[in-house]
Amino acid sequence: MPKRAIVALAATALALVLLFSFKTPDDSSLAASGGTGARVIVAGPTSSPALASPALTSRSGSTGTGAGTGAGTGATPAPTSVPATGKLKDETVQGPTVDTRYGPVQVQVTISGGKIADVEALQLPSDRARSAAISQYAEPVLRTEALQAQSAQIDLISGATYTSDAYAQSLQAAIDQARG
Repeated sequence: MPKRAIVALAATALALVLLFSFKTPDDSSLAASGGTGARVIVAGPTSSPALASPALTSRSGSTGTGAGTGAGTGATPAPTSVPATGKLKDETVQGPTVDTRYGPVQVQVTISGGKIADVEALQLPSDRARSAAISQYAEPVLRTEALQAQSAQIDLISGATYTSDAYAQSLQAAIDQARG
C-alpha cells in the first residue's frame, strides 16, 4: 500500500512541475521571431450557457474576407486597408448588408466633427439561439473597437469571426460613403 501512495505522490508532483513550468511566449518574443503578437480580449462573466465554454479572443488589426458568426475555424482573414485621405462628412450612413453563413450583418455609422461618433449594428445573426448569444456578446466589443480605432481596422473576435469580419466590411463601406 505505501508503494502506491509514493508512486501517486511522485506522479502528482511531476505533473505539477510540468504544468507550472509551461510558459507561453510574450509579445516581445513573438515580434522577435516574426509572430503577430496577438492581443487577447478576455470575456467577462456571461449569463448565456452558450457562451460559457469558448474563450473569446481577439487578434489585433485583423479584418478579412470571410462572413458570419462562427467558431473561428475557417481561413485566416487577410488585413484590409483604410484609406487615410478624405475628410469624413458629418452624417449618418448605413453600410451595406453583408450576408454570412449565420445571417446578415449591417452597421450604421454616425460621423460628427469629422470623427466616428457612434456605430450601431442594424442587423446581426440571430436566427439561432447560439448565433444570437454570440452576436449579443460581440456587438458591444466590436462597437468599442471601432470607436477606439476610428476606423474599420478592428480586432476580430474568436468565436464570432464571421460576424466580426462582416461588421468590419459593412463599417468600412459606410466610412467610404462618408468620405465620398
